[in-house]
Amino acid sequence: MRNWITLTEAARQLGVQAQTVYAYASRGNIAVMPDPHNPRKSLYRAEDVAVLCRKKQVGRKREALAAGTIFGAEPCIYSGITTFSKGRPYYRGRDTLRLAEHATLEEVATLLWNARAPIVFPFDANEPALHGEARGRQCAFTSLAALAANGHSTLGRTDKALHVEAGQLVATVAQAFGACGDGAAAPLHERLAHGWGQQAEGAALIRKAMVLVADHEITSSAFAARITASTGASLPGCLLTGLATFSGPLHGDASGRVRAVFDDVTRLGPDQVVTHHLQSAIPVPGFGHHLYPDGDPRAEALLDALNPPAELTAFIAKVVQLTGLKPTIDVALAALAAQLKLPRDAAFALFATARSVGLLAHCIEQLRVGKVIRPRGRYTGPALEDARATPTAPEEVSAIDEQTLQKNRLFMVGGNPRKT
Repeated sequence: MRNWITLTEAARQLGVQAQTVYAYASRGNIAVMPDPHNPRKSLYRAEDVAVLCRKKQVGRKREALAAGTIFGAEPCIYSGITTFSKGRPYYRGRDTLRLAEHATLEEVATLLWNARAPIVFPFDANEPALHGEARGRQCAFTSLAALAANGHSTLGRTDKALHVEAGQLVATVAQAFGACGDGAAAPLHERLAHGWGQQAEGAALIRKAMVLVADHEITSSAFAARITASTGASLPGCLLTGLATFSGPLHGDASGRVRAVFDDVTRLGPDQVVTHHLQSAIPVPGFGHHLYPDGDPRAEALLDALNPPAELTAFIAKVVQLTGLKPTIDVALAALAAQLKLPRDAAFALFATARSVGLLAHCIEQLRVGKVIRPRGRYTGPALEDARATPTAPEEVSAIDEQTLQKNRLFMVGGNPRKT
């Protein structure tokens, strides 16, 4: 096959008009070069044309599946951040479960953000530590919203500059949930543990949990954050979008549903709670994960390190025995919060702070794509009216007739055109 072909050949192969070939070339989909034998004409890379032809054929075959792509199937986004293999998650090729044995969230951020220098989460030394009702979810979201309102676009900025701002944003979220400490001397898990009144043992469990949940491939929150990032929005705006999506009870706040069930277990006992759910055909929150048919390995790794209250341990075992479904990370986070007697929203706080690292990794990666994510809609509304048949309003008709008469008076005298 020749390397370069004419405009006519490219249009014929693609089955389009010449203007469409020009459009493909202007968008960079087809490489173009001057024709050495005729400088007024151009040649088009044959390989690029062939690739577009194959895509068009695939597109026709998949057209019937397009409506289900977003909701029912798997929209494909190329990413080098997180993947799964044999029921285990991997961060940039590194086994997440092994990393959780020793790594800090700062080290995971350095890995996920593909940073050349170690990442830190610097606290503002002038910012007073938050206590009681001043800290929490509302504080985290309002802090990010204030930053987003005055944030700078991500376009035209180096990765190094973005990494510095991203580190500050993670620190902002952590401080909003009660982490405290000066500067960046202590790792984030220790500062969260200190804010929650925990000793070294509790800090180690928080560290492990945060590494396990730092990212989970293209989740709905990662997708939302990437959409925002693709528009060139500020990093705080991107993170706010991702965390807003993350906060739903079917996503990052699933541990809240588990916590409510744990409250029932503490009050009524494990047997009665399990029996109520099974007899009522109500699924037990936090058990069974579509990505892990053999069980969520993150939950197993964290639960193995925990020693939660006996009634919760009995409840988890009974649900597994009677349903065959294994606990997810949401159960493990709720069990961690119960064991350490953390604040009521601590499981979400821990999860959201750690996942901020992953969301920002997706934002930074999306910036390198350089295209706005814009899915097409498939219209299902009422039939469209014919614009050509739209009646003209009576007053518009009168105005048009009057203008026509005036023109005729100016330009026609005695049936002959008049010079002006």
